[in-house]
Amino acid sequence: MGKKPFVTKEQLDNIVKEYPTPFHLYDEKGIRETARNLNKAFSWNKGFKEYFAVKATPNPTILKILREEGCGTDCSSLTELMMSDRCGFQGNEIMFSSNDTPAEEFVLAKKLGATINLDDITHIEFLKEAAGIPEVISCRYNPGGVFSLGTDIMDNPGDAKYGMTRPQMTEAFLKLKELGVKEFGIHSFLASNTVTNEYYPALAKQLFELAVELQKETGVHIGFINLSGGVGVPYLPDQEGNDIAVIGEGVHKAFDEVLVPAGMGDVKIFTELGRYMLAPNGHLVTKAIHEKHTHKEYIGVDACAVNLMRPAMYGAYHHITVMGKEDQPCDHMYDVTGSLCENNDKFAIDRMLPKIDKGDVLVIHDTGAHGFAMGYNYNGKLKSAEILMKEDGSTEMIRRAETPEDYFATIEGFNF
Repeated sequence: MGKKPFVTKEQLDNIVKEYPTPFHLYDEKGIRETARNLNKAFSWNKGFKEYFAVKATPNPTILKILREEGCGTDCSSLTELMMSDRCGFQGNEIMFSSNDTPAEEFVLAKKLGATINLDDITHIEFLKEAAGIPEVISCRYNPGGVFSLGTDIMDNPGDAKYGMTRPQMTEAFLKLKELGVKEFGIHSFLASNTVTNEYYPALAKQLFELAVELQKETGVHIGFINLSGGVGVPYLPDQEGNDIAVIGEGVHKAFDEVLVPAGMGDVKIFTELGRYMLAPNGHLVTKAIHEKHTHKEYIGVDACAVNLMRPAMYGAYHHITVMGKEDQPCDHMYDVTGSLCENNDKFAIDRMLPKIDKGDVLVIHDTGAHGFAMGYNYNGKLKSAEILMKEDGSTEMIRRAETPEDYFATIEGFNF
């Protein structure tokens, strides 16, 4: 069973004529539909807002599309805050969640009126000295141990560098209350890229119960609960995707069971879904330029791990479509490789695909989040362009490819 690209061969042949491969291609129609479905799934909550994780796809054109669909931004660095500001996001449309945070980043977040989410109890004093304590603040919670759903271990929060312990949450809230905070939020992230409708409701129930306890212990006003990210996408072709409507309803049920009876039915629900929003709405488009027959069969493409690092970094699976050969039998086993001097620079290992010829265009699926964004310049490789396919099928370059001049621009004392 395959995955279907959001672009046809005919469309892509024309796009490739205009923009040399490799490039990242994004689907505006898909992005808008995803945002609308998410907003609809949580429309039962009056203050609901999606804060798109800028780290996933840091491109202003993408951010502006999401802003038009009612989303805010989730930032984790100085430049992400600057980008959000320049794209017109203001005040509480920006969430600032970072760790090991430099003082200048807290200063800018406070100046922009962003909602600051503190990762550690020692950051209270640090923020106070750097920028002052705002009236609205959030704290990140880490329950420790292992997070499981039924008998499946989903992730290991106890090993994660993020968040505060349960006793620290109480201590932090009391300390912040003393420092004049009027509205509190709780944030937590317990598992990454979950493909199950159970994750968000289970996380929500934990956080709702925590909110009720903290409110009783500290007497503070808890205004919002941020479920952060973790709702994943089906990278594998035979995997069933999440149903956001079912997820929204599951969170609704937990909300009605835990928060409403405690008199906390006005709590706003926030999400930070980078991967869910963008991954399926992006393709890495690349061309086969070499074939090699040694101990294995290799197809060399003009993209490499610089364009998409996930397979090299985590051994992540990304589905590949050979355009124009969708109906041919997958009877050839290939490693699909890039040109880096690293043996892990492979988009696929022992993958059954149709026979690939030099010049074939390959679409690598689900690269719209954590694709371009994780790029780097090892081997002096240059980052590719980003192209937006608009709703009417026309295309626009939303980031040009890097040039050698860009690569050399930061070097001092030499003229190239």
